[in-house]
Amino acid sequence: MEALLPLCPQAPIYSCLYSATTMPIRWQEINIQTSFLQSWGKAVGVFRENYQGRLRLLLPWMPMAYESFDLSGYDCVISNCHAYAKGVLTGSHTLHISYVQSPTRYLWEMTGTYLQQARTRGWQVPMTQWLIHRLRQWDYLAAQRPDVLWANSRNIQQRIWKFYRRRSHVLYPPVDVEFFQPVDRPAADYDLVASRLVPYKRVDLAVRAYTQLGRRLVVLGEGPQLAGLQRIAGPTIEFLPHQSADNLRKWFAHCRFFLFPWVEDFGIIPVEVQACGRPVIALNAGGAKETVAHGKTGILFEDLTPESLIAGIEAAEQQVWDPEVIRQWAQQFSLERFQREADQLIQTAWDQFRAGEL
Repeated sequence: MEALLPLCPQAPIYSCLYSATTMPIRWQEINIQTSFLQSWGKAVGVFRENYQGRLRLLLPWMPMAYESFDLSGYDCVISNCHAYAKGVLTGSHTLHISYVQSPTRYLWEMTGTYLQQARTRGWQVPMTQWLIHRLRQWDYLAAQRPDVLWANSRNIQQRIWKFYRRRSHVLYPPVDVEFFQPVDRPAADYDLVASRLVPYKRVDLAVRAYTQLGRRLVVLGEGPQLAGLQRIAGPTIEFLPHQSADNLRKWFAHCRFFLFPWVEDFGIIPVEVQACGRPVIALNAGGAKETVAHGKTGILFEDLTPESLIAGIEAAEQQVWDPEVIRQWAQQFSLERFQREADQLIQTAWDQFRAGEL
């Protein structure tokens, strides 16, 4: 969203909820319009720490919140969406472009996982399933409203077609490749994982693999799985909390390999690591298939098992890596490229819309 703002600097942002305390201070200068859920969110404590459980209380009203905005005065609306923003209502004279980060995950692909994390029991199970069913119906119809869809990867493009039956243009997200830079002499005496410690990130695969190998692995991050990961970790595994951007850049630039054993829609961290000239060992699935060049900038391993990951590590160890080649690959995902392509896509869509071709 922040990368799109320079293309439309006079435009306000509409969001069903906005927490100023958790956003960078520069966002206080942006005109942000919120829905009726803003006051509801304050009432139920959404803007306090550990808000996820309370945020679910507002979930049934989020489609209504986005539909409540009056956008009739705009020529063009761009919705940046991983859930409900694509459902905003626009007039027939308004071009609506929706940048889809993912079809709503807990409605289409990960419903069971989210229900387990929410710990629904008893009468809550059928009630929640009914709610998800109704939200899924709304979500499909909402995805038909935009005139143009952008997808953040070919991976998401395929899922948009599968769930929404809509064609889309791929626009890779922006990565700050100028901030993440190589160092002259990387230490390369540890391998690295940086992630929220939640089940689907599969950090346990890396911990088990490196415990078995007896090699140094640094795990950066916090989350509910921390205690469990510490229990299965051997003496060569080091756990550190969430790091600042400056520290993260140092960890990336000095690692031997970066581990990415989970599926992401796109996955910005592997690109940041490659911008530092370091190779990535990633699961051959999701966005990593597009962001990691097998044998050139990293290794793609096949299965979600410690054995498959170990095979990937051993393959990476047998190869000589060129930091400059790795960085050049990452530069194709730069902020400048994103803004240039987005500007071109907006202009093309506007010309087609004015000509009645959309």
